[in-house]
Amino acid sequence: MTGVISASGSRIGWADLPAKVCAAVEDIVGGEVCEAVSQPGGFSPGSADRVRTTNGRRAFVKAVSPAQNAESPDLHRREARITGTLPPTAPAPRLLGTFEHDGWVVLVLEDVEGRHPRTPWEIGELTAVLDALDDLARQATPTPLPELASTAAQLADDFDGWRRLAADTPDDLDAWAVDQLDDLQRWAARGLAALTGDTLVHLDVRADNLLLRPDGGVSIVDWPWAATGPRWLDALSVLVNVHLYGGVDVEAILAARDTTATADPGDLTGVLVGLTGFFLDYARRPSPPGLPTLRGFQRAQGESTLRWVRARMRE
Repeated sequence: MTGVISASGSRIGWADLPAKVCAAVEDIVGGEVCEAVSQPGGFSPGSADRVRTTNGRRAFVKAVSPAQNAESPDLHRREARITGTLPPTAPAPRLLGTFEHDGWVVLVLEDVEGRHPRTPWEIGELTAVLDALDDLARQATPTPLPELASTAAQLADDFDGWRRLAADTPDDLDAWAVDQLDDLQRWAARGLAALTGDTLVHLDVRADNLLLRPDGGVSIVDWPWAATGPRWLDALSVLVNVHLYGGVDVEAILAARDTTATADPGDLTGVLVGLTGFFLDYARRPSPPGLPTLRGFQRAQGESTLRWVRARMRE
């Protein structure tokens, strides 16, 4: 598929960080940083650098302050707390250290050698990702962070998107969706009710939040949105991304994987409907500071997932 806006923000880099922040990072890593390579992908205006020290040590550094985006520091704090509590064998980078200085929130993580999955997706890479998500679900059930909000609580306002679209319908909303607004609101409510469970879920699994390692394993990165919910939710989330970029039959995967094949098909449809309303509702809002491509990406996701929803509701 061509023409999809990439999942990326407008980043600062290692050279933009205050000297005291850099020095504190070097204390955690254990050496003077001689190389920093900014990493593309992901919706954050903060830094995301793979760093190497003069003594050969490596780490991945994420840093942000309110000057880039007022909400991002809190997201970094959440990510630090969540990543630091994951089971040690979970398919995710280890947190090496975290600190705050003069408004900056900094995470120093294990540097994972790897690359993002190719898009359009390839079946072998998708299988490896889904296996990793199954492994995570086994290790994170019950959740090691029971104090986290449930996905139902976290997504309640997002899943109300169809109500907002019905109350203020944009002129360019798909004609089929306009005719189905009442049904779409009911489906979204069913989806929200289905978001129960005691599994720690990442809640934002996309190609740019995944690294395929040279040994064939997978690391799942960027954890600020994690919550407690059904063990099939992350698999469904990555299939939204697969449907966006193409390359693999998502319905065939839903039927073939035990995690999703045993879920109620109506619950899956309801969650997809809720996500579609969220994407299309938020896509019409102004871009947040430092995230110029976010709304375009949400629109692309909304239009793609609406096509999937439409096909499922016609079955």
